[in-house]
Amino acid sequence: QVQLVESGGGLVQAGGSLRLSCAASGSIANMRVMGWYRQAPGKQRELVTTITSGGRINAPESVKGRFTISSDIAKNMVYLQMNNLKPEDTAVYYCTVLSGLNMFWGHGTQVTVSS
Repeated sequence: QVQLVESGGGLVQAGGSLRLSCAASGSIANMRVMGWYRQAPGKQRELVTTITSGGRINAPESVKGRFTISSDIAKNMVYLQMNNLKPEDTAVYYCTVLSGLNMFWGHGTQVTVSS
C-alpha cells in the first residue's frame, strides 16, 4: 500500500500561483509514475501532469507553460508548481502514484481561482 498526502491548495486570484506538494509513504520502492489529476464540480477527473521514475513528463496543452511537475525521490515527494492560474483551474487536485501495477490516490486538495 502507498499513502499519499497532498498539501498547498487554497484560494488565489487569477494570474496568481500555488505550489502543491504530495508526500508518499508505505510500499514506495516500486513507484513508476507520480502525478496529479484534478476534478472540477460536475466534471470527470482529468490528467494534469505526470512524471515517470526516469523523468519523462506528460501534460496536456491546457497546462503546458503554466504548470510544472517535479519530484524528489530521496524525500518521496512530488510537487506541482502552478503559475498564471485561471478560474477554469478551479478543482480538487489529487496526487497519484503508479506502483507496480497498482494506482494509488491521495484525498485531494482544493484549489480555487477567483476571477
